[in-house]
Amino acid sequence: MSDQVQEALAITKRGVDELLIESEFVQKLVRSEKTGTPLRIKLGLDPTAPDLHLGHTVVLNKLRQLQNLGHQVIFLIGDFTSMIGDPSGRNVTRPPLTREQVEENAMTYFRQASLVLDAERTEMRYNSEWCDPLGARGMIQLASRYTVARMMERDDFTKRYKSGTPIAVHEFLYPLMQGYDSVALKSDLELGGTDQKFNLLVGRELQKDYGQEPQCILTMPLLEGLDGVEKMSKSKNNYIGITEAPNTMFAKLMSISDVMMWRYFELLSFRSLDEIAALKAAVEGGANPRDAKVALGQEIVTRFHSAQAATDALADFVNRSKGGIPDDVPEVAVSGAPLGVAQLLKAAGLCASTSEAMRMVDQGGVRIDGDVVSDKNLKVEAGSFVMQVGKRKFARVNFSRSGDPA
Repeated sequence: MSDQVQEALAITKRGVDELLIESEFVQKLVRSEKTGTPLRIKLGLDPTAPDLHLGHTVVLNKLRQLQNLGHQVIFLIGDFTSMIGDPSGRNVTRPPLTREQVEENAMTYFRQASLVLDAERTEMRYNSEWCDPLGARGMIQLASRYTVARMMERDDFTKRYKSGTPIAVHEFLYPLMQGYDSVALKSDLELGGTDQKFNLLVGRELQKDYGQEPQCILTMPLLEGLDGVEKMSKSKNNYIGITEAPNTMFAKLMSISDVMMWRYFELLSFRSLDEIAALKAAVEGGANPRDAKVALGQEIVTRFHSAQAATDALADFVNRSKGGIPDDVPEVAVSGAPLGVAQLLKAAGLCASTSEAMRMVDQGGVRIDGDVVSDKNLKVEAGSFVMQVGKRKFARVNFSRSGDPA
């Protein structure tokens, strides 16, 4: 195995959950090196939601690394399969999307994914290209290539069957169609989350059945969110959106634990493993872990915004940590003075409820023009001032009496 192949294999395996089958993938790399023919690397995505967070970019980062090695990345939009609805990890049938929803989400998804991928070197395809022409006859022929027994090896199908939860027949078509995508694209390697392993394996089996060399499979782990426990998710409010404001993105990255920081480096950073190892050794040798976290935060903000935005975000973070007020404070107009501080915080959108506002006052997390508010019963008079809740929520409140101009 040449040094180039060894390096490519190390980059491929970095941060992955599983590579199947490694020996086959090495053979593909060796052949690619000898012939100069890039591998065809596929990522299939059902555009069910348009906005991405850093958890979504874990697999995109891997694609970019493979792209940098000279291989051909295929960004496959499952416009046909999304009409079926992926049953992976679900205990109920997922409603299909309309064509309009699919197209709108797909374009937003690709635009955001291009913040990670080299868009000019990314082949974007829609699986309706080959799925629509199959027709009823082709669908039946495809379905004949797989058994119900093998389909029931899927963990979620088995659990639903045993619990009496309905499984619609069309859900069996999803892994078959995803596998057929690999046949149509002559995929050498397919990426997916750990929950996609069954579907990816179906692709291997169908390629064998169609007389093709089977693809290898790369499953990526799920990135934990800001709490360091649950997977990153908007519903759990532990996420970092890739289109969030630079200052917010940087501050959220600085809030992760020193232990979780290395997990983020491994899965999100484009630094070499040697660079990351050197940073870790420095911290273990007594260097401040905050400096490594700053490096991570600046790298991520630069990727999704710009180097200047990253510099400004660091300055803003330092200013806030000293009790300063950031530059990008949103303005809010509120009427009805005087109001209790809890009611005002809710009206200004800084707290979801008056009870949350009261709790934040008790914890010393509320400031008005930099001064800590300690009295939950404080009545706030009309005026213009900056209100702060916690470390990151600010609003410049223009507070007027009822009937006065805002």
